[in-house]
Order: sequence, then structure tokens, then C-alpha cells
Amino acid sequence: MPNFPASAFQRLTGLQSFPQPAIIPTHLPVVMMHGFGIGGSFRRGGHLHEQAMYLRMRGVRAYAPNVSPYNTVRARCQTWKHHIEHVLHETGADAVSLIAHSMGGLDARFLISQMGLHDRIGALVTIATPHRGSELANLVLQQPDAVRSWMADMADWLGTHIIENGSANSLQTVRELTPSFMTHSFNPNVPDHPNVHYWSYAGRAGRDTEVPLTPLLRYFNAYLYEREGCNDGFVSVESAKWGTFKGVLDADHIRQVGMDAGFGGADFDANTFYADVALDLADVGL
Repeated sequence: MPNFPASAFQRLTGLQSFPQPAIIPTHLPVVMMHGFGIGGSFRRGGHLHEQAMYLRMRGVRAYAPNVSPYNTVRARCQTWKHHIEHVLHETGADAVSLIAHSMGGLDARFLISQMGLHDRIGALVTIATPHRGSELANLVLQQPDAVRSWMADMADWLGTHIIENGSANSLQTVRELTPSFMTHSFNPNVPDHPNVHYWSYAGRAGRDTEVPLTPLLRYFNAYLYEREGCNDGFVSVESAKWGTFKGVLDADHIRQVGMDAGFGGADFDANTFYADVALDLADVGL
């Protein structure tokens, strides 16, 4: 056998003495909740599946179920509640933590406040959730009737076919994402529960930043910047702030869930981010 120095042999073989990543010791299972739209549905497992599998590799009992992507908060929450009850039954846990992206954060708030799950949720972490709505919803509603109807018909067809037992009501959903609806209806009627931790993150890219933006979002980013300031292409930084604000991610709305639409160019690791969120939950005993 060649007489290699130990260090040289290790470099050749690539072996490490302890190669497995550190376990993240979360106490509660984690349910990851996706937002509006179909982007992640074309990936194996759907929205946030890859991130959930990464967390499982780190020891977190993570789940990323899917609900109808183009339906209202109230309608989606019926399915979310069923999924959470399944997780509680399967794990034997008394409660779960929720990590919710975009509209999923509104779903989570509704589940806690209006569907009696406040005693089954330890924490809610929202990422780029439009807590104060998005002017992009008004942009859609301002389109000519024929264009708006075509967009709604296409979204509703996708929403009913892309997921088992799917349903859709895309136009009503868009109406409920306007700043006016969120400010005057949703937020006053969906108060935070004092026994639940509420944390939030915002995202930024494009205008007024040095963060690369997925080209598909350029028009939306510019439109929203003129009306709400710095944003991630769909949700402004100010709209995303809720509860304890944890910071701004240098990633647009698409890259926050591990997608780059084939364009690359951004230095953001979604798996690492969600692992850091899980570490924060573990640090407070959740």
C-alpha cells in the first residue's frame, strides 16, 4: 500500500470523521405552508417539499402539504386544518409550529384566530406574507373585464386540476389580497392570539437593492416599488412585517422557496434559511 501521509490520504478519499449534519432539536413538528399560485406545484412533491425533506435530514419532523393554490383563505383553511390534524395524529404531538410563505401566512393567522387552533400552534413564522395586502392585487382587478376573466378562468382551471380534489376562486382571492381588504376587514377580524409566537421575515430584490431579481418579476417589482417601496416582486417589506420582525431576506419571492426559474444569479440558499428558522424555534423550546 502506498505510504501516503494521513492528511494526504484523507484529501484523496474525502472522508470526514463526522460527516452527518448536526441535528436541529425542535420539540414540535413543523408544518410548512405555501402561498398563492402554482410555481412549486410543478416540482416533485409540490410547494416547499424540498425544504421539508432537508429539514427531515436535520432531524426536524417537517411536513409540506399542499392545498388548492387559487382559493380563498377561508376555503384553503379547511384543508390546512385537516393536514395539521393528520400531523398531530401521526406524531403524537400536542402542537405544531407553522412556517408559512406568502399567502400561507394569512391562512395560518386565520387558522389560529378563527378556527380554534390557537392551542395547537406554538409559533407562526411568516415569510413575505402580505399582512397589509399588495397593490399587485389592485393591478389585476383594474384590468379590462375580458383580460381579468381570462386570467381568472385559467387560474381556476389550474386550481381544480393541479391537485387532488382541487377547488378555486381566484378572483375573490385576489380581491381579498388588496390593501383595502386586509386593512379594513381581515386584520381587524383576525387578531393575534397571545399564546402564540408570531415572527416575520420580509424579502427584497430588484429596485433600490443590489439583489438580483428573477426577470419574470421585473414589471411587478417596479410597479410595487412606486406604490409601496422596497419589495421582493410580490410583497413589500412593510407589508410583510408582523409580530416580532426578524429581518429582510436578500431574495425575491420565487427564490425564497428554493426556485430560480432557471435564471440563477442569486446567492440565497433556501434550505439553509429554513434550517436557521428551525434552529430559532428549537432555541426557544419549540
